[in-house]
Amino acid sequence: MRNNIGNCTRVCCVVALALLLMHGANRPALAQSGDDPDETAELTDDLPPMPKHGKNSAWDKMMKTMGGRQFWGDVRFFRGWRIQQNVFTEHYRLLDPRDNRFAFGSYKTCCDKLEEMKVKQKLPPMSGKAVIEIHGITKSSKTFNAMYPALEKAGYMPVPFDYPSTRIDIAQAAGYLDRVIQSLRGVEEIDFVVHSMGGLVVRSWFQNHDDLRVRRLVMLGTPNRGAEMADMLRRNAAYRLIMGPAGQQLVTGNNSPIAGLPIPPCEFAVIAGGRGSDGYNPLVPGDNDLIVSVESTRLAGASDFLMVRAMHHFLTSNPEAIDATVRYLQTGHFRKNGVRKPIMPTANEERTADLRTK
Repeated sequence: MRNNIGNCTRVCCVVALALLLMHGANRPALAQSGDDPDETAELTDDLPPMPKHGKNSAWDKMMKTMGGRQFWGDVRFFRGWRIQQNVFTEHYRLLDPRDNRFAFGSYKTCCDKLEEMKVKQKLPPMSGKAVIEIHGITKSSKTFNAMYPALEKAGYMPVPFDYPSTRIDIAQAAGYLDRVIQSLRGVEEIDFVVHSMGGLVVRSWFQNHDDLRVRRLVMLGTPNRGAEMADMLRRNAAYRLIMGPAGQQLVTGNNSPIAGLPIPPCEFAVIAGGRGSDGYNPLVPGDNDLIVSVESTRLAGASDFLMVRAMHHFLTSNPEAIDATVRYLQTGHFRKNGVRKPIMPTANEERTADLRTK
């Protein structure tokens, strides 16, 4: 009997992992770089040269990227244009808002090309309000495709942030985020909309960085208290290989790296996915979105909380969640009637906070 239960549990874990990866195991990623965003030092000379096919070749003008998203991460942003770095070779590429490649090679080469395109396309300096979208582990900025139109209609400039979620830990991801934030020169206000582990990345960023332009943060399905699925799968070889260092950090408990992350100093709110009953996954306690429990999303200090009927992957495309997210960024509350449901700390959390301040 026990063997049958054990086998059933293992099968359920494998199925749950498959579901976790089914909609986006497309983000392994990028090696850490010590370059400052303003530095333009050349990389090594052994990088493969770009093919030449004449003075005005199509390659020299642009080239549509063909897959390989899992090998790149953002280091600079300007009005939809992005400079990314390759995880293996550490060289750079410049992409336009439609993912056409305009430059390839050193950071300086890509920066020079970006300046050229600013002049050629008469791109004005950045200004106004920006919203940085941060995806979860194994995903990409495409996670937020359904939300971008609503943000733009509300007057925000979306800043899709891609990072190497499966090749670095959470703190290193926060370092990449800082480089992108530094590149947002001219932007007056910055908000964050984050999904899943993206919320842990921004919390880690707050640990060592700050920016007076930051206003509000909306977390969707973020495992602020860890993910029970990570507890079950962390020793599984396939999980370790696919999820990388960050996957090992997603565990629950007081000794988890998550437990030491700071509460965001800005105004923030939480959206959780669930069914309003037992949840989508019987292996995750309580109501859940298949991957993260509703209880795990709750972070004390949030000024508002909302649960929508949706699975983990679909939170960023859920109409109710999109509408509530935009409303919170504009007004500071999720609901049309202005009623908030703040998350208060538990007695245990208050005791822990007291101990940390002593």
